[in-house]
Amino acid sequence: MSADRPDSIEKIVARFQKASDPKRRYEQLLWFAKKLEPLPEEYKTPENKVPGCVSQVFVVADLVDGIVIYQADSDAQITKGLVALLIKALNGLTPEEISHLSPDFIKDTQLDVSLTPSRANGFYNIFKTMQQKAQGLLDGSASEALLN
Repeated sequence: MSADRPDSIEKIVARFQKASDPKRRYEQLLWFAKKLEPLPEEYKTPENKVPGCVSQVFVVADLVDGIVIYQADSDAQITKGLVALLIKALNGLTPEEISHLSPDFIKDTQLDVSLTPSRANGFYNIFKTMQQKAQGLLDGSASEALLN
């Protein structure tokens, strides 16, 4: 267990570590995908699209009472599972916490060995996009504070 990681990430890592075989890990991902709320069509815009993903992935972030709330969707089930996993891991954290996180926790889930290189790359692209959106919220709230 890593002391600098939020509980939300530790819980996900623990859940995937219980699944010893790659098939089970994929089943977990598909379960996450099924649990993901659909993203309203109006958010599926070029500025919300994750660059560098083979599948279509859209991510939006809002700052609510100082914490980040993400919504996202993908047209591919495994990728949707990865997005859902990241939302579960990052929702409720502050922009500062998100900007300091490392995506290396994917290695602790052992999903990185089960994923194809393009999906693993997609995971990192989604993570980076979510971090950039959190940073944008931080920058946006800082500039709003300056205006008030």
